[in-house]
Amino acid sequence: MIHEIQDLLDQYLRWLKDKTVLRQIKDWVEITTPYIDRHNDYLQIYVKKDSSEFVLTDDGYTIGDLRQSGCELESKKRKELLMLTLNGFGVNVENDALVIHASVDNFSLRKHNLVQAMLAVNDLFYLSVPMVTSLFLEDVTSWLNVYDVRYTPRVKFTGKTGYDHMFDFVIPASRRYPERILQTINRPNRNTAERFAFSWIDTKDVRPANSLAYAFLNDSDHTPISTVVDALKNYGVKPLLWTKREEFKEELVA
Repeated sequence: MIHEIQDLLDQYLRWLKDKTVLRQIKDWVEITTPYIDRHNDYLQIYVKKDSSEFVLTDDGYTIGDLRQSGCELESKKRKELLMLTLNGFGVNVENDALVIHASVDNFSLRKHNLVQAMLAVNDLFYLSVPMVTSLFLEDVTSWLNVYDVRYTPRVKFTGKTGYDHMFDFVIPASRRYPERILQTINRPNRNTAERFAFSWIDTKDVRPANSLAYAFLNDSDHTPISTVVDALKNYGVKPLLWTKREEFKEELVA
């Protein structure tokens, strides 16, 4: 089993390297990553050397794209959730641009954190009044609170590769169940499913041996395609459909 997981990690790292493209733009280097946004466009970040450190930024793309789609971030609740998400990755906001600073030693980690922050913000805030009335993460949080589930929100673990991974909830072990890591996926698709799956694969060896991973899939408007559900199962993640959440209550509450 350990060799199979190592092969998956090696494939993931090769995929990251092979699908990353660099382009010089004056003082900046544009990095096109293999990660895809909701428009099916590859995410791009920009890097510049500033004295002895590097500045990495999305050049305002993430927040700007949300604003253009009708999702404003002016309310107190959304601002708080935005900062909570970004703080978990060590990313700042400067004039709507997501920014992080890196040294030679931690460049790969900081680049990874910026890209993950872009994806996380996009997933959290892909909202406009005609489409969604509440944040899926808030819905899951409220449901857990109704049943007094003991959890720690927004927990970051460092995986075998040295990359940090943020998880929405960690439910500690009980007498009946081991530690449970729970992630909400607002838009279940191949990209979001594989991202969580690889985060879990990279992290599981540094967690207790019997830890379990769950993914809450928002199926309120659209039923996730079977390949997404199957992909999660193949990577050892148990998918939970939001509309059938009562069926899995015991596994999370106990």
